Amino acid sequence: MSIAVKHLTKNYGEQKAVDAISFSIEKGEIVGFLGPNGAGKSTTMKIITGYLRQDAGEAFISGEDVRSNPIESKKKIGYLPESNPLYHDMYVREYLGFVADVHRIKDRKSRIEATIRTVGLTPESNKRIGQLSKGFKQRVGLAAALIHDPEVLILDEPTSGLDPNQIIEIREVIRGMGKNKTVLFSSHILSEVEAICDRVIIIHKGKVVADDKLANLQKGPRDNQVVVVEFKETIDENMVGKIPGLISACRAGNGMWRLETAEPEIVRRGVMELALKNNLNIVSLQSENDTLEKIFRGLTS
Repeated sequence: MSIAVKHLTKNYGEQKAVDAISFSIEKGEIVGFLGPNGAGKSTTMKIITGYLRQDAGEAFISGEDVRSNPIESKKKIGYLPESNPLYHDMYVREYLGFVADVHRIKDRKSRIEATIRTVGLTPESNKRIGQLSKGFKQRVGLAAALIHDPEVLILDEPTSGLDPNQIIEIREVIRGMGKNKTVLFSSHILSEVEAICDRVIIIHKGKVVADDKLANLQKGPRDNQVVVVEFKETIDENMVGKIPGLISACRAGNGMWRLETAEPEIVRRGVMELALKNNLNIVSLQSENDTLEKIFRGLTS
């Protein structure tokens, strides 16, 4: 496991910020780490990176215990904290050179240039950090996290405060990095998590309340589901009513219907049979999944 957390616990006085949580993440996974403010996300990430010491439990980075082997575990981690601390008076290359020296990187110059290209900093790489836009400052933070080619990336709100174009750019950078690294990605922008992550961990009041593939969470343990079908032709309610397994049917457009059912497979087969018998053309046929926002609110409200 690239990241393994076992019964991790952290208290602040009488408040239990992290309450015996456990999870593991494999290499090549980009995992969304979600929760409302005060849920324990940042505390967990700070423990994993060795910034905070836990009160109980264990955290491992590629097999290294972050508590008993802090230096070795930190060598394997790239960390972008929410605050993104930077030296604004330093030039981009100067700052990355400083970070490279901290990590004792031998091929310093080539690593700096390669990292600048990876995060898309080339157009602004000759400027002081203080002259950069918020989006490019985030790229500098990502570059600093990547300079030593870590196995694991911990990203805390990496797209916070960015405009839509900058968010898309940073999203592509993260997605590219996730091909051969392990990424734990925290964000309050749920659409970003849906766009980047295949798996989601949600914590609430210091406890893990969900840990699954996003597609599985969206299917959910629901009694009724909605199948959305769009026909090229306009069809009437009497014809739709012949589809077996329906609870209700609602017209959503000229040829589009939302079909509520407890048996979605039967309804989909019925739609196909209806189209064949009546020479209808199906434009699209799909199940309507819950949004991540709805799932999040249901688990944490």
